[in-house]
This record gives sequence, structure tokens and C-alpha cells, in this order.
Amino acid sequence: MKIEWAPLRVPLQRRMQVLVTAFFTSMLLILLSVSFLLVAGSLIYGGLLVRSLMVTYLAYVFVHHKKTQSVVDGNGWMITRTNPLHRHYRDYFPVELVKTAELPATKNYILASFPHGILGTGIGINMGLEISKWLELFPQVRPKLGTLDQHFHVPFMREVLRCWGLVSVSKEALIRMLSKSNDPKHKDNRDGFTSNAVAILVGGAQEAMDSHPGQYILTLKNRKGFVRMAIRTGSSIVPSFSFGEVDIFDQVANPPNSLLRRFQDFVKKLTGVSPLIPVGRGFFNYTFGFLPFRRRIVQVVGAPIDVVKNEQPESDYVDKVHRQVIEAVEKLFDQYKDKYLENSKSATLVVH
Repeated sequence: MKIEWAPLRVPLQRRMQVLVTAFFTSMLLILLSVSFLLVAGSLIYGGLLVRSLMVTYLAYVFVHHKKTQSVVDGNGWMITRTNPLHRHYRDYFPVELVKTAELPATKNYILASFPHGILGTGIGINMGLEISKWLELFPQVRPKLGTLDQHFHVPFMREVLRCWGLVSVSKEALIRMLSKSNDPKHKDNRDGFTSNAVAILVGGAQEAMDSHPGQYILTLKNRKGFVRMAIRTGSSIVPSFSFGEVDIFDQVANPPNSLLRRFQDFVKKLTGVSPLIPVGRGFFNYTFGFLPFRRRIVQVVGAPIDVVKNEQPESDYVDKVHRQVIEAVEKLFDQYKDKYLENSKSATLVVH
């Protein structure tokens, strides 16, 4: 295998982008490791005071999550949602955000987001880490990003995720977010925002296993829980498609029924997370490593699909809205692929 080396003389800004991207790409592993070391170190090696404080904090995490689902009602500290460090991460690819329709701040929204890719990088930046462009395009609409509920049971890590605007995709957390009042005078809207938009990567871990450059394989046909949630809370569903998301990483070949895929399926059933083996670039080469490739990601936000609120959604109506979502996602792909994909002629969309 021939290695393609990166040039030695690179502008400082690009070096910074590489370093910041390496940090955020490794963030989940870093957060899990630091959280474990802090808890274990305090309980094993700490004195009475340190152990007591740690036990108190662990009890707080349990009670707080049970009571509030760890949801931050507003946007949180803006310094953690938009800053120069996060913009270096955004500009590495770069990640862009495109608006195709208005999202009035008089209702709440579920952004049905595709594809998941390896990490969900585009949606994670636009609606989590660097929300300046979102706030410019969709004023008064708070961006939130859904992730697995178990992440909020991990001490210390949960505090970082909450600062970045992440929320649990548990039923209780979504109902809490999507049932918020849109009245400007309501106490929850004293920050000047009157709407919540929660992005859900509908395909999840299953879709991540199908992520390979140029292949847009979506897991959607049997995913209807987000539709039921939208109907139950009266939230509009907004289709969102991130062009280029699958191109920033490849992964070790894992065709269906292969030994690796069977192992990934097994772990996913146990933990909800699929153990992927991503293939990217390195710090000083473009051939192999754990860093994502510099590939443009463009998140296109479609028009909202309004629903009739019903706390006990009927299956026929769920199926009807679900078909509308599939049609809207396919339309987004066909309408914008030539504009935002370099390999648009060979790119295909498959909905499973």
C-alpha cells in the first residue's frame, strides 16, 4: 500500500483544525475514560471527604436524571455552543447548513436526520457544538441533538453532553422537550426562544454499520417511533439530509452475514452501540488513521410536515405520516444531490 504523505508546510489554521478535529473525534473515548478514572480513583484512593462528595454526586446524577431526564431546558451556556474552537472543527470539513423552508417558532419540531454516518458529524456540529449558523437561519428555535439515554448515566460525561445541547432520546425526555409551551410569555421562554427542535438520527447504530463512502443506505422503513412521538406531542417533522456525511470515513468491510457484521449486531443488541472499525487519515498522511477525511458536509433542512396531535396515535395515521417522511427524504436527496455531491452520478439512495 502506497502512503500519501501530507505536506510539511501547512498553514497554522489548518494545523489547528486537524488538532481540534482529532480531539473531538476521540471525545467519546476520552469522556468515558476520564469519567471512569475520576469515579474509580475517588472511591478507591480518596479520603473520607472525597469519597463522600463522590457518593453524593453519584446519588445526584441518579435522582436528577430520573426527575428531569438530564434535559437542559434552554440553550445552556452559549460559550459551550459556539466558540472559536468549535468553529475550527466545523471548518475542517467544512460543515454547512442550508435552509429550504421557514421553521416558525410557534411550534416544536423533530428533525428526522439522515444519514447517520460513522459519528453523525454534520448534525452534531450544526445543532450541538457550533450553532451560530442555525441561530442565524432559524431564530428563536433552540437546536437540540438526541443521543442514547445511557450516555446521561455516566458521571461527568453527562455534564459535558448537556453543555453541548444533547438530550436523551428516551420517551420521557422527548415528551419533556417537545411539550414545551410556545408562548413568549411562558417562564420557560424568558431566553427569547419559543421553540425546540430536536434532531434524531433515526437510523441509529444500524444505519452506521451501512456507512461507506458514496453509499446512502438509510434505515427508515420500520422506524416509526419518531412519528408516533411527533403525533403525540403535536410536533412537526422536518426531514434533514446531510450530504457528504458518509464520505468522511470509510470502515472495514462488514457486508451482511459476515463474521464482523454478526459480531456488530450482537454487541448492538446488548448495548445499543455498534462497534465500528473506521478508516480515515492520519496527522501526517492521507492514507490511514483515525481522523476523518476533509470532505464537505452539507446539511439540508427540508420543509416541516405538520401532524394532527393525538396522545394515542392511530396506526393508519402513523403509517400515512411515515410515508410522507420517506417521500420527503427521497425528494431532498434527488433535488440537491447534484448540487452538493461531487459523485452525484454514482451516488444512490437505498431506504431499508
